Amino acid sequence: MIHAFDAYVTAVSFDAAGQAVFALGDGTVRFEAGGLVNAHDGAILAAAPHPTGEGLLTGGDDGRLVWSRPSGAAEIASLPGKWIDALAASGGSGLVAFAAGREVHIRDTADAAFARTFLHDKSVADLAFEPKGRRLAAATYGGVWLWYARIETQKPGKLAWAGSHVAAAWSPDGKFLISAMQENQLHGWRVADEKNMRMGGYPAKPKSLAFLNKGNLLATSGANGVVVWPFSGATGPMGKEAAEVGYDEAATVVRVAAAPGLNWVAAGLDDGRVWACDLTGQKIIPLKAEKGAAVTALAITPDARRVAWGCEDGAAGVAEIAG
Repeated sequence: MIHAFDAYVTAVSFDAAGQAVFALGDGTVRFEAGGLVNAHDGAILAAAPHPTGEGLLTGGDDGRLVWSRPSGAAEIASLPGKWIDALAASGGSGLVAFAAGREVHIRDTADAAFARTFLHDKSVADLAFEPKGRRLAAATYGGVWLWYARIETQKPGKLAWAGSHVAAAWSPDGKFLISAMQENQLHGWRVADEKNMRMGGYPAKPKSLAFLNKGNLLATSGANGVVVWPFSGATGPMGKEAAEVGYDEAATVVRVAAAPGLNWVAAGLDDGRVWACDLTGQKIIPLKAEKGAAVTALAITPDARRVAWGCEDGAAGVAEIAG
């Protein structure tokens, strides 16, 4: 299924029913079946699946956090005059976190009165809940701050590393935290003892991260193919080399998506192409072969049967993976 939206595709995800949901730069949320919700007065800057698996949460440059479903939109929070440009949600805890500048706000989908606010020294670029949804990682300048999401007054843990950290991902077992940096590298920590891991060698910025194979592998963007790091064992990727899948000297992988429990990874390229691969056999399956604007959003279902993507110019699609 191919779509031609009139705006930049900020994000795409699959809901609990396996249907794609697109968040666009014109403030609308579009559903695969054809529904449209005018969620924001302005651009959508961040999006995440709602903890219930129904619909999509979005943050916009209108300072609003909105839950969109085919039946309509509901405002969850409003911060007038601010931009909500980082967002995370946890199905495990039912918590939602969103960032506006240096502030991170927490809401509970089961308790409308619940609210927490955590202040940082610098602007927060990304948020990620640990697998159980109790701890929150906030990527910022100088490292990643760790918060217990329900505790009102606390001193955060700080995983320090010089530079600007722009994306964060927890390993599925919660033992490792990986951040993408403004430089052409990742940085990682073993959370228990804050052991550092330098993960470099990228020709471009690796801004997209996804764990797969039950946490034994980490796939990233930032190279001519998908870079895959080994994470099995107590030391994760320490002292190990990464592999590169689907190398193509004519393009750079800018987005990755992975099926957490399986060996499947999807890649979106800066020339608009999309492919998927089962790392067991490393056969590349083209899903969007025609070139165009860079891929800006990518998602794959947990069973690795469907992939959805969106591009800078509004081109978007959903494809079935045969076999």
